[in-house]
Amino acid sequence: MKNLTIQPDEVELLVSYEQEEWQSVKNVQEQIGQYQEFARAALKKDKRINIRMSEMDLYNLQKRANREGIPYQTLISSILHKYLNGSLVEK
Repeated sequence: MKNLTIQPDEVELLVSYEQEEWQSVKNVQEQIGQYQEFARAALKKDKRINIRMSEMDLYNLQKRANREGIPYQTLISSILHKYLNGSLVEK
């Protein structure tokens, strides 16, 4: 059997789960629909772009995408899509 190394973030998730800190999300069907949209967006890529941004902005995007459970490129694409369709709103 392989010697598996658990990463620090994985340990944090495991401890949180074992302490029963996780709760079911509200509007499960809505969440499922949102992640289905993310999946469709991730699969339908017909153009490629290159963009320059600050290292800190990229790091923050990657952290946010990690919390959302999606690739950071998908998050960027989703943000741009929402902005262009007028559904991105400020809090």
